[in-house]
Amino acid sequence: MKEGNLISFKVLIDNRGRLSTELSFFPDSEITNVFTDVYTQNYIRNILREGHLKLDPLHAYLEKQLQAL
Repeated sequence: MKEGNLISFKVLIDNRGRLSTELSFFPDSEITNVFTDVYTQNYIRNILREGHLKLDPLHAYLEKQLQAL
């Protein structure tokens, strides 16, 4: 495998015009199974942690706004 999705954030619209958001992260429990180098494992954990810090609040905010509509 040459590439993989570690973090995914989407704002979706369905055929009825309803908006939703989707946020997913590579599972922390799988890092050691996929990445053999300890440096890379720590790098990936750091990226995922920072992603959670920034994207979780945005995801929650947008979901709250969409529910209010």
